[in-house]
Amino acid sequence: MAQDRLKLPRRGFLPLAGAALLDGCASPPPLPRQPPGSSAVFVAKASSYSQELAAILETGARTCGLSVKGKSVLLKPNLVEFDSATTINTNVALLAAAIETFQKMGAAEVRIGEGPGHRRDTMFLAEEADYRKGLARFDHLFVDLNRDDITPVRNFAGQPEFFFPKSVLAADLIVSMPKMKTHHWTGATLSMKNFFGLVPGAIYGWPKNLLHQIGIPKSIVALNRVFRNTFAIVDGIVGMEGNGPIQGTPKKCGVIVMGHNLPAVDATCCRIMGIDPQKLEYLQLARELGHIDSARIEQRGEPIGSVQTSFRLIEAFHDARLA
Repeated sequence: MAQDRLKLPRRGFLPLAGAALLDGCASPPPLPRQPPGSSAVFVAKASSYSQELAAILETGARTCGLSVKGKSVLLKPNLVEFDSATTINTNVALLAAAIETFQKMGAAEVRIGEGPGHRRDTMFLAEEADYRKGLARFDHLFVDLNRDDITPVRNFAGQPEFFFPKSVLAADLIVSMPKMKTHHWTGATLSMKNFFGLVPGAIYGWPKNLLHQIGIPKSIVALNRVFRNTFAIVDGIVGMEGNGPIQGTPKKCGVIVMGHNLPAVDATCCRIMGIDPQKLEYLQLARELGHIDSARIEQRGEPIGSVQTSFRLIEAFHDARLA
C-alpha cells in the first residue's frame, strides 16, 4: 500500500499531469505580474449541513463554468486536528456532497487526499472527525498524502528540488475544500493555505517544518504557483474565529464560497469575514496568481453584504479589520 511506504522515483523528474508544469522539466512556468481580466466567485447561503448541499455545489460549479467530465478529481479537505469542543475540519456532509456532485457531473474518478500537519495517524484522525463513518467506501477513496509515493519538482520556493505526492500530481483537478477560519499567523486560512496538506509529512515533518522555515506566506504562494488546475469550495456554514486554525471558537456564517481562482476566492471569504484582504501578506504576494481587488472579482450568487459576518480576530490582526 502506498500509505505504508515511500518510493523514491528512479527516473528523476517526471511529467506532472495535475500541476501547471511543462513536460518532464518540472519547474513552474513564469506568471504575469497581474493576471488579465476578472475572476468569477460564487457565494451561496447554506444555513446548515442538513440541507441539500449537492444541489448548491452543482449550481456553483456550473455557474463558475467548471467542467469535470472524464477528469480525475482530488478533493482536498481541511483535516488537521480534532477537538469535540470546537469545529476545526471541513464538515463530512459537505465532502459527501462534493463527491456526489462531481460524480454526477461525469468525473472519471473522485478521490480524497489529505496530509494532516499535526497528527501522524491520519486514519485515526479521520475516524475522530467522522469521515470514515460518514463517507461510503472512505478507505477506498482516501489517500494519506503524508505517506503517498512521491515525485520531485524543481525550483520550489528556492529549493533545488521538492517532493510532492504522486496522487496529487496525477490529478486533473485539485479541489481545495477548507474550513473558513482565522489563523494566528496569517490572519485567515482558506483555500490557498489549505495546500499545506499537499506536502508529505514523512519527508518534511510535522507541522511541515520546511514550509515554516521558508515562511508561511511565501510557501502558500509557492504551492499555488505549482498547482494551477484547481477549484475551491469553502466551508463557511460554520467557521472558526479567534485563535484559529485549531484553538478558536465556532462561528456560524451560513455560507459556501466557490471559484476557480483561489486568490479571488480567499479575498471574497476575507470580505465576508470582515477582514481586509489587502492587509494579509500572503494575498498581497498572490497578486501574480489572481485577483484580490473587488473590482476584478465578478461576484455571482449572493452579494457579500447579505452574508457578511464579522469574525473575531486576535490582537495581532486587529488592523486587518475591514473599515
